[in-house]
Amino acid sequence: AAAAGAHLAALFLHGAGYSAMCGHAVLALGRFALDYGLVAAPVRPETAVRLRCPCGTVTAFVPWDGSRSGNPVRFHSVPAFAAATDLAIDVPGHGKVVVDIGYGGTFYAFLSAEQLGLDVCSSKTRDLVNAASAVTEAVKKQFKLHHPESEDLAFLYGTILTDGKDAFSEEPTTNICVFADEQVDRSPTGSGVTARIALQYHKGLIQLNQTRTFRSSTTGSLFTGKAVQASGFGDYNAVVVEVSGEAFYTGTATFTVEEEDPLKHGFSFK
Repeated sequence: AAAAGAHLAALFLHGAGYSAMCGHAVLALGRFALDYGLVAAPVRPETAVRLRCPCGTVTAFVPWDGSRSGNPVRFHSVPAFAAATDLAIDVPGHGKVVVDIGYGGTFYAFLSAEQLGLDVCSSKTRDLVNAASAVTEAVKKQFKLHHPESEDLAFLYGTILTDGKDAFSEEPTTNICVFADEQVDRSPTGSGVTARIALQYHKGLIQLNQTRTFRSSTTGSLFTGKAVQASGFGDYNAVVVEVSGEAFYTGTATFTVEEEDPLKHGFSFK
Protein backbone atom coordinates (compact mmCIF):
# COMPACT_ATOMS: atom_id res chain seq x y z
CA ALA A 1 0.00 0.00 0.00
CA ALA A 2 2.74 2.46 0.93
CA ALA A 3 4.63 1.78 -2.30
CA ALA A 4 1.49 2.68 -4.26
CA GLY A 5 0.93 5.83 -2.23
CA ALA A 6 -2.22 4.29 -0.73
CA HIS A 7 -3.67 4.32 2.78
CA LEU A 8 -4.43 0.58 2.73
CA ALA A 9 -4.44 -2.44 0.45
CA ALA A 10 -7.20 -5.00 0.05
CA LEU A 11 -8.11 -8.36 -1.43
CA PHE A 12 -11.79 -9.01 -2.12
CA LEU A 13 -12.57 -12.60 -1.15
CA HIS A 14 -15.44 -14.70 -2.45
CA GLY A 15 -16.42 -18.36 -2.74
CA ALA A 16 -14.11 -19.09 -5.68
CA GLY A 17 -11.04 -17.05 -4.70
CA TYR A 18 -10.74 -13.28 -4.94
CA SER A 19 -11.76 -10.44 -7.23
CA ALA A 20 -9.54 -7.79 -8.74
CA MET A 21 -12.07 -5.10 -7.80
CA CYS A 22 -15.18 -4.70 -5.65
CA GLY A 23 -16.89 -1.31 -5.67
CA HIS A 24 -19.16 -1.89 -2.70
CA ALA A 25 -16.17 -3.00 -0.61
CA VAL A 26 -14.36 0.19 -1.64
CA LEU A 27 -17.28 2.23 -0.29
CA ALA A 28 -17.10 0.31 2.99
CA LEU A 29 -13.32 0.41 3.27
CA GLY A 30 -13.33 4.15 2.69
CA ARG A 31 -15.53 4.60 5.75
CA PHE A 32 -13.48 2.07 7.73
CA ALA A 33 -10.22 3.84 6.92
CA LEU A 34 -11.47 7.12 8.38
CA ASP A 35 -13.25 5.67 11.42
CA TYR A 36 -10.28 3.48 12.42
CA GLY A 37 -7.57 6.12 11.97
CA LEU A 38 -5.88 4.81 8.82
CA VAL A 39 -5.94 8.33 7.38
CA ALA A 40 -3.84 10.64 9.54
CA ALA A 41 -5.79 13.88 9.26
CA PRO A 42 -9.29 13.57 7.71
CA VAL A 43 -10.79 16.82 6.50
CA ARG A 44 -14.34 18.11 6.29
CA PRO A 45 -16.63 17.74 4.46
CA GLU A 46 -15.00 14.93 2.50
CA THR A 47 -11.70 13.04 2.66
CA ALA A 48 -9.96 11.15 -0.13
CA VAL A 49 -8.93 7.59 0.77
CA ARG A 50 -6.57 5.78 -1.58
CA LEU A 51 -6.88 2.01 -1.76
CA ARG A 52 -4.45 -0.38 -3.43
CA CYS A 53 -6.64 -3.01 -5.14
CA PRO A 54 -5.49 -5.91 -7.35
CA CYS A 55 -6.64 -3.90 -10.39
CA GLY A 56 -4.71 -0.79 -9.32
CA THR A 57 -5.16 2.24 -7.10
CA VAL A 58 -8.75 3.35 -6.47
CA THR A 59 -9.72 6.57 -4.67
CA ALA A 60 -12.77 6.80 -2.43
CA PHE A 61 -14.21 10.15 -1.37
CA VAL A 62 -15.79 9.79 2.07
CA PRO A 63 -17.99 12.27 3.97
CA TRP A 64 -16.40 13.26 7.29
CA ASP A 65 -18.10 15.35 10.00
CA GLY A 66 -15.07 15.64 12.26
CA SER A 67 -15.74 12.48 14.29
CA ARG A 68 -17.14 9.78 12.01
CA SER A 69 -17.64 8.88 8.38
CA GLY A 70 -20.95 9.03 6.54
CA ASN A 71 -22.80 8.25 3.33
CA PRO A 72 -22.98 8.36 0.40
CA VAL A 73 -19.40 7.47 -0.51
CA ARG A 74 -18.13 7.86 -4.07
CA PHE A 75 -15.07 6.46 -5.78
CA HIS A 76 -12.99 6.81 -8.93
CA SER A 77 -11.72 3.48 -10.20
CA VAL A 78 -8.99 2.58 -12.67
CA PRO A 79 -9.71 3.57 -16.29
CA ALA A 80 -12.65 1.60 -17.70
CA PHE A 81 -13.13 0.56 -21.31
CA ALA A 82 -15.17 -1.43 -23.82
CA ALA A 83 -13.33 -4.66 -24.59
CA ALA A 84 -15.87 -5.81 -27.21
CA THR A 85 -19.31 -4.73 -28.42
CA ASP A 86 -22.04 -6.60 -30.28
CA LEU A 87 -20.15 -9.87 -29.95
CA ALA A 88 -22.12 -12.92 -31.18
CA ILE A 89 -21.79 -15.84 -28.79
CA ASP A 90 -23.31 -19.31 -29.09
CA VAL A 91 -24.73 -20.24 -25.69
CA PRO A 92 -25.74 -23.90 -25.23
CA GLY A 93 -29.47 -24.12 -24.53
CA HIS A 94 -30.06 -20.53 -25.66
CA GLY A 95 -28.58 -20.27 -29.13
CA LYS A 96 -26.89 -17.13 -30.46
CA VAL A 97 -26.89 -14.06 -28.22
CA VAL A 98 -25.17 -10.70 -28.60
CA VAL A 99 -23.04 -9.49 -25.70
CA ASP A 100 -20.86 -6.54 -24.81
CA ILE A 101 -17.74 -7.01 -22.72
CA GLY A 102 -16.62 -4.16 -20.49
CA TYR A 103 -13.80 -3.62 -18.03
CA GLY A 104 -14.33 -1.74 -14.78
CA GLY A 105 -11.50 -3.15 -12.68
CA THR A 106 -12.53 -6.62 -13.82
CA PHE A 107 -14.22 -7.93 -16.97
CA TYR A 108 -17.94 -8.63 -17.35
CA ALA A 109 -20.18 -9.78 -20.17
CA PHE A 110 -23.37 -7.73 -20.51
CA LEU A 111 -26.64 -8.56 -22.23
CA SER A 112 -30.35 -8.07 -21.72
CA ALA A 113 -32.12 -10.88 -19.89
CA GLU A 114 -34.73 -10.71 -22.65
CA GLN A 115 -32.25 -12.32 -25.07
CA LEU A 116 -32.35 -15.39 -22.82
CA GLY A 117 -36.14 -15.41 -22.55
CA LEU A 118 -36.04 -13.96 -19.04
CA ASP A 119 -37.00 -10.78 -17.20
CA VAL A 120 -34.35 -9.39 -14.88
CA CYS A 121 -37.02 -8.07 -12.48
CA SER A 122 -39.52 -10.93 -12.37
CA SER A 123 -37.81 -14.19 -13.38
CA LYS A 124 -36.70 -16.62 -10.71
CA THR A 125 -33.19 -15.89 -9.44
CA ARG A 126 -32.16 -19.51 -10.08
CA ASP A 127 -33.16 -19.19 -13.73
CA LEU A 128 -31.23 -15.93 -14.08
CA VAL A 129 -28.17 -17.46 -12.42
CA ASN A 130 -28.24 -20.54 -14.65
CA ALA A 131 -28.56 -18.44 -17.80
CA ALA A 132 -25.87 -15.95 -16.78
CA SER A 133 -23.50 -18.77 -15.87
CA ALA A 134 -24.03 -20.38 -19.27
CA VAL A 135 -23.16 -17.07 -20.92
CA THR A 136 -20.00 -16.71 -18.82
CA GLU A 137 -18.77 -20.17 -19.78
CA ALA A 138 -19.57 -19.62 -23.45
CA VAL A 139 -17.75 -16.28 -23.58
CA LYS A 140 -14.70 -17.78 -21.86
CA LYS A 141 -14.50 -20.43 -24.60
CA GLN A 142 -15.22 -18.17 -27.56
CA PHE A 143 -13.49 -14.85 -26.81
CA LYS A 144 -9.96 -14.10 -25.62
CA LEU A 145 -9.63 -11.16 -23.27
CA HIS A 146 -6.67 -8.80 -23.15
CA HIS A 147 -5.63 -6.50 -20.31
CA PRO A 148 -3.25 -3.62 -21.15
CA GLU A 149 -1.05 -4.08 -18.09
CA SER A 150 -1.42 -7.59 -16.70
CA GLU A 151 -2.58 -10.81 -18.32
CA ASP A 152 -3.32 -12.06 -14.80
CA LEU A 153 -6.31 -9.69 -14.91
CA ALA A 154 -7.46 -10.89 -18.35
CA PHE A 155 -10.25 -13.14 -17.12
CA LEU A 156 -14.03 -12.90 -17.27
CA TYR A 157 -15.33 -12.40 -13.75
CA GLY A 158 -19.01 -12.89 -14.54
CA THR A 159 -22.09 -11.91 -16.51
CA ILE A 160 -24.47 -9.05 -15.80
CA LEU A 161 -28.02 -9.40 -17.10
CA THR A 162 -29.82 -6.10 -17.64
CA ASP A 163 -33.25 -4.75 -18.46
CA GLY A 164 -31.82 -3.51 -21.78
CA LYS A 165 -32.21 0.18 -20.87
CA ASP A 166 -28.75 1.36 -21.91
CA ALA A 167 -29.67 4.73 -23.45
CA PHE A 168 -29.44 7.68 -21.06
CA SER A 169 -32.51 8.17 -18.90
CA GLU A 170 -33.38 9.74 -15.57
CA GLU A 171 -35.08 6.45 -14.63
CA PRO A 172 -33.04 3.68 -12.96
CA THR A 173 -31.89 0.71 -15.00
CA THR A 174 -31.98 -2.69 -13.30
CA ASN A 175 -29.46 -5.51 -13.46
CA ILE A 176 -28.30 -8.68 -11.73
CA CYS A 177 -24.64 -9.66 -11.50
CA VAL A 178 -23.68 -13.35 -11.39
CA PHE A 179 -19.98 -13.77 -10.64
CA ALA A 180 -17.33 -16.25 -9.52
CA ASP A 181 -18.88 -19.62 -8.57
CA GLU A 182 -22.49 -18.65 -9.36
CA GLN A 183 -22.61 -16.02 -6.63
CA VAL A 184 -25.14 -13.17 -6.92
CA ASP A 185 -24.26 -9.63 -5.93
CA ARG A 186 -26.48 -7.91 -3.37
CA SER A 187 -25.79 -4.53 -4.98
CA PRO A 188 -25.81 -3.20 -8.56
CA THR A 189 -22.05 -4.03 -8.55
CA GLY A 190 -19.57 -1.14 -8.41
CA SER A 191 -17.12 -2.60 -10.91
CA GLY A 192 -20.06 -3.62 -13.09
CA VAL A 193 -21.54 -0.12 -13.05
CA THR A 194 -18.07 1.19 -13.95
CA ALA A 195 -17.82 -1.20 -16.91
CA ARG A 196 -21.38 -0.55 -18.05
CA ILE A 197 -20.87 3.23 -18.00
CA ALA A 198 -17.73 2.72 -20.09
CA LEU A 199 -19.71 0.71 -22.62
CA GLN A 200 -22.51 3.27 -22.78
CA TYR A 201 -19.99 6.07 -23.23
CA HIS A 202 -18.17 4.11 -25.94
CA LYS A 203 -21.45 3.63 -27.81
CA GLY A 204 -22.38 7.32 -27.54
CA LEU A 205 -25.40 6.58 -25.32
CA ILE A 206 -24.23 8.91 -22.53
CA GLN A 207 -21.96 11.93 -22.30
CA LEU A 208 -19.42 12.99 -19.70
CA ASN A 209 -20.98 13.88 -16.33
CA GLN A 210 -24.40 12.47 -17.17
CA THR A 211 -25.43 10.58 -14.04
CA ARG A 212 -27.28 7.28 -14.33
CA THR A 213 -28.93 5.29 -11.54
CA PHE A 214 -28.50 1.52 -11.34
CA ARG A 215 -30.76 -0.79 -9.32
CA SER A 216 -30.04 -4.29 -8.05
CA SER A 217 -32.82 -6.69 -8.98
CA THR A 218 -32.05 -8.77 -5.88
CA THR A 219 -32.28 -6.15 -3.10
CA GLY A 220 -33.41 -2.97 -4.84
CA SER A 221 -30.30 -1.12 -3.64
CA LEU A 222 -29.09 1.77 -5.80
CA PHE A 223 -25.77 3.07 -7.11
CA THR A 224 -25.20 6.05 -9.36
CA GLY A 225 -22.49 6.25 -11.98
CA LYS A 226 -21.09 8.76 -14.43
CA ALA A 227 -18.09 9.10 -16.73
CA VAL A 228 -16.07 12.04 -15.43
CA GLN A 229 -12.97 12.07 -17.64
CA ALA A 230 -11.88 10.63 -20.98
CA SER A 231 -8.68 8.68 -20.65
CA GLY A 232 -6.53 6.03 -22.28
CA PHE A 233 -5.56 2.58 -21.10
CA GLY A 234 -3.05 0.83 -23.33
CA ASP A 235 -4.59 0.65 -26.79
CA TYR A 236 -8.09 1.30 -25.45
CA ASN A 237 -10.03 4.55 -25.34
CA ALA A 238 -11.08 4.62 -21.71
CA VAL A 239 -12.95 6.74 -19.17
CA VAL A 240 -12.61 7.40 -15.48
CA VAL A 241 -15.96 6.55 -13.90
CA GLU A 242 -17.36 7.83 -10.62
CA VAL A 243 -19.65 5.47 -8.70
CA SER A 244 -21.60 6.53 -5.63
CA GLY A 245 -23.50 4.46 -3.08
CA GLU A 246 -23.94 3.61 0.58
CA ALA A 247 -22.17 1.16 2.89
CA PHE A 248 -23.05 0.36 6.49
CA TYR A 249 -21.40 -1.39 9.42
CA THR A 250 -22.94 -4.75 10.35
CA GLY A 251 -20.47 -6.07 12.92
CA THR A 252 -16.90 -6.84 13.89
CA ALA A 253 -15.07 -10.17 14.19
CA THR A 254 -11.88 -11.46 15.77
CA PHE A 255 -10.07 -14.50 14.36
CA THR A 256 -7.60 -16.44 16.48
CA VAL A 257 -4.93 -18.97 15.43
CA GLU A 258 -3.56 -21.37 18.02
CA GLU A 259 -0.33 -23.09 17.04
CA GLU A 260 -1.51 -26.52 18.18
CA ASP A 261 -4.63 -26.35 15.99
CA PRO A 262 -4.13 -28.97 13.22
CA LEU A 263 -6.48 -27.00 10.95
CA LYS A 264 -5.09 -23.56 11.69
CA HIS A 265 -4.33 -22.94 8.01
CA GLY A 266 -7.93 -23.65 7.07
CA PHE A 267 -9.65 -26.16 4.81
CA SER A 268 -12.22 -26.18 2.06
CA PHE A 269 -14.89 -28.56 0.87
CA LYS A 270 -17.75 -28.61 -1.63
